[in-house]
Amino acid sequence: MSSHNTGLVSRRGFFATSAAAAAMLASGADAAAQAQKLRWTTRTIRRRAQVGLQLYSVRNDCGRDLPGTIAAVAKMGYKGVEFAGYYNRTATQLRKMLDDNGLLCCGTHTGLDTLLGDNLANTIEFNKTLGNKYLVVPSLPGKYRGSHQAWLETAKLFNELAEKVKPQGMLVGYHNHSAEFKAIDGKLPWDTFCGNTSKDVIMQLDLGNAMRGGADPLPYIYRYPGRAITVHVKEFSKTNDKALVGEGDIPWKAFFALCKAVGGTEWYIVEQESYAYPPLECVKRCLINLRKMRLI
Repeated sequence: MSSHNTGLVSRRGFFATSAAAAAMLASGADAAAQAQKLRWTTRTIRRRAQVGLQLYSVRNDCGRDLPGTIAAVAKMGYKGVEFAGYYNRTATQLRKMLDDNGLLCCGTHTGLDTLLGDNLANTIEFNKTLGNKYLVVPSLPGKYRGSHQAWLETAKLFNELAEKVKPQGMLVGYHNHSAEFKAIDGKLPWDTFCGNTSKDVIMQLDLGNAMRGGADPLPYIYRYPGRAITVHVKEFSKTNDKALVGEGDIPWKAFFALCKAVGGTEWYIVEQESYAYPPLECVKRCLINLRKMRLI
């Protein structure tokens, strides 16, 4: 690397690290944890993350008019979409809709069963056609999450799946709800899962869900550096259950600083599940609010 490039990286690292350090201190990270994550920061500079939309946010619109909804999402300024269902379309049909609107597939929420046994090959081919490399499980059947031991076994399973999809350039991941932040056998399931899975397993942190579970989500970003490859940008408010992104209690500046500095984040994925306006208007306002906060 030339001296010019080294200086550029140092300046970028300085600003990102300074913001992250402030966020870590505000979140109560101990000195050792701060030092470890900030050292990781100076070694890792990623391209700027992009903003996508979880289509579950506008699922009724998708059900009525999927091509029109995808076109509307692109017009708002989103760069990608994460699927949560395919509305009886083939991967080829979905890919054409994305290509026609200049969108990328930033993930699929796919049931665990689609990653097991003979189903895995079909899932890989489907996602290859979509151009997607993020295979995220949105929830788990009870037998995979009912005890601390179950979570340990689930972590082992995800490690095995990660190794199977790695040759295809893909990653598997898991998306939290609130239950992962309620102790089982004295342990938080989210820590059990993330602490026993490899760096090739995405920690898709959903901020709103975490806060509904009573957790501060920020420490998990620096506790598991490089794992927040895709994250769900969802608001939480103690007083307004229909709050849009930027209108509630989540410390968004600290969150984005940590994602940039230590999270390894490639996609910020907006998800809105409560509506003060029509769903398409809600997700449009979420994106506008992010831009007003100058966070993207």
